[in-house]
Amino acid sequence: MNVNHAMQNLPPYLFARIEQKTAEAREKGIDIINLGIGDPDRPTPKHIIDRMATAIYDGANHQYPSSVGLLEFRAAVADWYNRRFQIQLDPKTEVVTLLGSKEGIAHISFTYLDKGDISLVPDPGYPVYGIGALLAGGQSYMMPLKAENGFLPVLEDIPSDIARQAKLMFLNYPNNPTGAIAGLDFFVKVVEFARQYDILVCHDAPYSEMAFDGIVLPSFLQAPGAKDVAIEFHSLSKTYNMTGWRIGWAAGNRDAIEALGRFKSNVDSGVFQAIQYAGIEALKGPQDTIKENCKIYQERRDVAMAGLRKMGWDIKAPQATFYLWAPVPRGYNSASFAELILEKAGVIITPGNGYGEHGEGYFRIALTVSRERMQEAFARMYKVLGKVEF
Repeated sequence: MNVNHAMQNLPPYLFARIEQKTAEAREKGIDIINLGIGDPDRPTPKHIIDRMATAIYDGANHQYPSSVGLLEFRAAVADWYNRRFQIQLDPKTEVVTLLGSKEGIAHISFTYLDKGDISLVPDPGYPVYGIGALLAGGQSYMMPLKAENGFLPVLEDIPSDIARQAKLMFLNYPNNPTGAIAGLDFFVKVVEFARQYDILVCHDAPYSEMAFDGIVLPSFLQAPGAKDVAIEFHSLSKTYNMTGWRIGWAAGNRDAIEALGRFKSNVDSGVFQAIQYAGIEALKGPQDTIKENCKIYQERRDVAMAGLRKMGWDIKAPQATFYLWAPVPRGYNSASFAELILEKAGVIITPGNGYGEHGEGYFRIALTVSRERMQEAFARMYKVLGKVEF
């Protein structure tokens, strides 16, 4: 039996391949330092775990949850947006709970794209943006993110006939994989563009609280008129070290929130309620973990930047996310350089071409190992590479 056309064109997920290569290397007895996957190595805070421990013994939480999430959790999300960004959200109509934001990012394409419809997708970008369009029967128009433009898409470069056919636009700031940030002025331009062409903007913002050097980052929903044209995806994964818990949300335009919730009601049964109560504790409880995480990741960033500069890289340190995005040296492409570093140094980095055509020539480092292991990783790389040329 053959899978459908969309599945035939679906590539293996980037991080599944990385996990396979890691397992193969470890089977050979190689001490691998994994700088490939953006999965926090810090534990979930104890007060969140304690709330989960209490909720899990409540029999009321053992039944089917609401597909759109507990109103209490959605209210906690709305309260968080008000405190953090001074944004007013109606938790009943402008917030939907997700099984991690990845689920909603994939499903939004099913709610808006008919066969052949266009989704505007950043390149390089999180692979799920384009995969969602592919599985829904739509097609992606790739918006190049280039260093000379601060890794922001140039809206004026999108052909007007493409813009008129587009139904969705995905954005992601702070950005994975580049670490770039965007200001409110850029978001205002995007709102105007979306109004002009009747496009739903889907802003993916899981790294909004992972900022360095004292900067404070905006939400897309702070742009005037944003709720008329946009939803914002967020999760507890990176902010509270809860990647494995699988809880997130979408917030913003009420029509899009209703459509996404209606889709979810037909394909899943929602987030386990005990996890939602833990999520409420995360959003409303002590926030010390956020500052502590940022301090630790900034220290690791500085170690990594020192290691890269010692080998000859001259790049700007990112002010957000726990990623470094750097060009490969002369004589390599993304894949061959990543393979060299794995085979010769026992260090996993992510080849940039896994994020799209315009990721070719780059690689990504995740700051998700201890400072000591980070130092060891760069010592190994220096031993292999020495000084590099570009």
